Amino acid sequence: MQSAIDVSALPKIQAPGRIAILKSKWYPDLVQNMANACVEVLTECGYSQIEQHTLPGSLEIPLAARDLLATDLDSTIDAVICFGIIVKGETLHFEMISAEAMRGLGEVMHEFRRPVVVEILPVFNMQQAQNRAGDNNMNKGYEAAACAIEMVAWRQSIGATAN
Repeated sequence: MQSAIDVSALPKIQAPGRIAILKSKWYPDLVQNMANACVEVLTECGYSQIEQHTLPGSLEIPLAARDLLATDLDSTIDAVICFGIIVKGETLHFEMISAEAMRGLGEVMHEFRRPVVVEILPVFNMQQAQNRAGDNNMNKGYEAAACAIEMVAWRQSIGATAN
């Protein structure tokens, strides 16, 4: 069961850097709803450098995340947040794309030692996507922003560095 996340008590980030948001072009209204909710929370938490990139699909997001972090030579990207929607169809496409996107993003997170927050939603129907990306407090964009803020703050608290 879904529950709304409380973003009112998120930790303070010391010297916020950049946040990169990667979005699949599929189901653009719902994906943008998640990105908008995410940007709202990030902005309230002090982030002003938030960049958004739209990609052909969810499968391309891991490569884009890797490219962004590989070219971030001064380690200013605090986190990468990924949004997409994959709807179950009649073939195995849903399973293959979902699994490969998650695997790839996990590898990127470990390779570059930066939080990679994944809200690529594998759903069985559009109603499930609308329930998670609608204009309400159940929007997964809020959860993604909270996760990124909490991870950045935690890493700062232990003195973790990007490289």
